Amino acid sequence: MNTKKKTAETKPAQPDRTGLPGALGRAVSFHLEGKLKEALHELDLALESGEASAEIHSARGHIQFELEQYEEAAISYGKLLDLDPRHPTATFNMAVCLEKLQRWAQAAESFQHAAESDPKRVDAMAGMGVCLLHLDRSQTALDCFEKVLAQDPANATALFGKGVALQLLGNLDEASKVYQDNLEKHPESEDALVNLISIGIAQKSHDMVRDYSERLLTLRPFSQAAVEGLATCAFASGDYEAASKLCAKLVEFTPDSFERWFNLGVAYQRTERLDQAAKAYQEALKFRSDAKNAWVNLGVVQHELGDSKSARDAYERALKISPDIPAVLYNLALLQEQQDGTYEAEKLYERVLTTNPDWEDAWFRLGYLRLQRSDFRGSIEAFENCLRKRTSWPEAQVNLGLSYWKMGDQDSAGITFQGALEADPGSVDALRGLAALAVERDDFEQALDCQAKLIDRGDRSPELFYNTGLLLQRGGQLEDAVRLYREALSERPDFPEALLNLGHALKAQGHSDEARLYWSQALASKPELAAGYFEGSR
Repeated sequence: MNTKKKTAETKPAQPDRTGLPGALGRAVSFHLEGKLKEALHELDLALESGEASAEIHSARGHIQFELEQYEEAAISYGKLLDLDPRHPTATFNMAVCLEKLQRWAQAAESFQHAAESDPKRVDAMAGMGVCLLHLDRSQTALDCFEKVLAQDPANATALFGKGVALQLLGNLDEASKVYQDNLEKHPESEDALVNLISIGIAQKSHDMVRDYSERLLTLRPFSQAAVEGLATCAFASGDYEAASKLCAKLVEFTPDSFERWFNLGVAYQRTERLDQAAKAYQEALKFRSDAKNAWVNLGVVQHELGDSKSARDAYERALKISPDIPAVLYNLALLQEQQDGTYEAEKLYERVLTTNPDWEDAWFRLGYLRLQRSDFRGSIEAFENCLRKRTSWPEAQVNLGLSYWKMGDQDSAGITFQGALEADPGSVDALRGLAALAVERDDFEQALDCQAKLIDRGDRSPELFYNTGLLLQRGGQLEDAVRLYREALSERPDFPEALLNLGHALKAQGHSDEARLYWSQALASKPELAAGYFEGSR
């Protein structure tokens, strides 16, 4: 927001140049020829010779201002006021110099004196308003601008200043109307367009931002404010491809801006250009190494790129800045899991859940790790927490069912597997759980029903074919059992148990020679099966 910039530059009043003798006359001649330094030299010589008149100081201040020697000009106007405290322009000109030097309080005081000495001097009142804006006295500044506009409704400085004052006071709708009025009177007011863009961004009015950004670009094709406004609109609409191009332009304008590199990183990340996103975040961190969000995003990008070491370093840098960022702890835990650091991962998930007890995904990962190390009570606790708010979650229900089963609670396991199947009728894992429970309970009819459904749904795991074959063999359905053992072996030719029991089923059908062939293969693959060779099917 360009809240402190005037739309019209304040200049000191011209000195009276009529009838000037000696040094003053020579100075005017040089000035008319554009020889400012020579003119100033003549006036300096006059002062050195003791000719310290009001006219000399006035002319000297004017030329010093034109040479942008604002400090020296202010001194000259001060000496002029010492000689002539009621000089008609000295106080105003002093104020302008002080304003250029950004001595806002002194400049405001001088403008006030100038305005009091000549109430019709609207430029003094406008200058005072501008200085008050810089002193964060927005309401008083607004009063100044209103006085100016009462006398001069088209005054560009006062119109813009009023808008700025209202904007700083939080009256964005009123400020917007003032800027629009300003544009009607001054269509090329870039500052008004810049601040209208700023208001649009603050109000999330993206149509407004886009409209004024495009208007500003017609006036200034490389306006950073306009490009930034369009980038904001692109992000808001989810057009990250456009956002990346606009952010790349902004980085060209200001290559030392943290915010612009960070936004470019976000745009690249959203468009899956992860290498470029990582580079953008790294550039951003050169300017603000304590920016935790940049470290977090860099870690995520490097994690997705498979650069585990760099991802870990980035996550740990973020945690040094803020030790309990839940998303970072969670991502670091995932990274530990991927690198077989399951103990460390568990501790990190527990740390996440200490401050975020409703984070279902963290409970799920924790439950899975506990289940893997046979902490069935712990896994039951975790998966039950998963399901407190998200009651229909087939994956969590299946794992909870497995935990109950491993604990020996067949009833709870069955209910949970059934719940998972109701939540997702296509859940293969829930059907497998129910089938395994049925086998364990000797409920062969239900086991066969579940396994038949699994096969119908495209499950071609060798274990499924083998287990179904066992059930059929025990039920005397030898032909179907042989077919399923062969299906299991087509998926895994070196499946020793399937080889052994295929042999038993073939022998029962009277195919002893073929049976001996499969037994030989089974024992060659797994010699310890010899212990059950004489016991029939296993």
